[in-house]
Amino acid sequence: MDGALLLIAANESCPQPQTSEHLAAVEIMRLQHIIILQNKVDLIQENAAINQHEAIQKFIQGTVADGASVVPISAQLKYNIDVVCEYIIKKIPIPERNFISPPNMIVIRSFDVNKPGYEVDEIRGGVAGGSILRGVLKVNQFIEVRPGIIVKDEVGNMKCTPIYTRIVSLYAEQNELQFAVPGGLIGVGTTMDPTLTRADRLVGQVLGDVGSLPEVFGQLEVNFFLLRRLIGVRTKGSEKQGKVSKLTKGEILMLNIGSMSSGARVIAVKNDLAKLQLTSPVCTSKGEKIALSRRVEKHWRLIGWGMIQAGTTIEVPPCPL
Repeated sequence: MDGALLLIAANESCPQPQTSEHLAAVEIMRLQHIIILQNKVDLIQENAAINQHEAIQKFIQGTVADGASVVPISAQLKYNIDVVCEYIIKKIPIPERNFISPPNMIVIRSFDVNKPGYEVDEIRGGVAGGSILRGVLKVNQFIEVRPGIIVKDEVGNMKCTPIYTRIVSLYAEQNELQFAVPGGLIGVGTTMDPTLTRADRLVGQVLGDVGSLPEVFGQLEVNFFLLRRLIGVRTKGSEKQGKVSKLTKGEILMLNIGSMSSGARVIAVKNDLAKLQLTSPVCTSKGEKIALSRRVEKHWRLIGWGMIQAGTTIEVPPCPL
């Protein structure tokens, strides 16, 4: 992400549990460019808006968002949306994009665009949507999707077969493209079987040039940092937020790596290093940041973050083409 808009509802007290959780996520990512939007100002009195503005300033004190602009808006009535656009242009610089490396795209959505009752010759291949991190995708390019199709053998070992396909169309909003570059969301139409992409089945997978994608891991060794207090959990009255307890061997966590969320069992912990067995294989590389969540009162709550140091890779069969 190049920047973030932190949205706060003016008709609720600040901070809501989710707001503090989102701000913690932004801090983990070391995002420098943040604009705070105080939405729904049309629903409250002026003095309430001013009081909440003070509460927001107090909430962001000492965080990455300290000193960020707070823009009062009403999204429904389109008040101040032009100001938000101006702030985005002025406050969030355009980062340098890498067009030279082999393309690498994280899939955040995937769907089957065929309507029921289509004739055979009308059926279109699966579509994957996401952001290109680096490199350029072109129409007619051969691409690989990893980890691809995941199956377990009789012993419970995971095997994955990457999906090889060709790009037939590229879309951004309503515009058909001949090639797509990093920044923004891109829809990639392929020759893939649409059953593989329907209902977001490809979410968390990585798409790119054949043979240039990172390894697929089944186990990870992570250098982790835990938050001091639980965020996102409502507290009654003046009681403090619960402390985050240490990781224990055998507990189940949820990891977010890129757009992939996968369950993970803690196999071993030593100081700030943990060995994690993933429930589904992940295509990622060393040095990647991950978010750690734990189950607290029936909800997954962010408890810390980590960096991939090493891992056990799963063998991927070579490209048959």
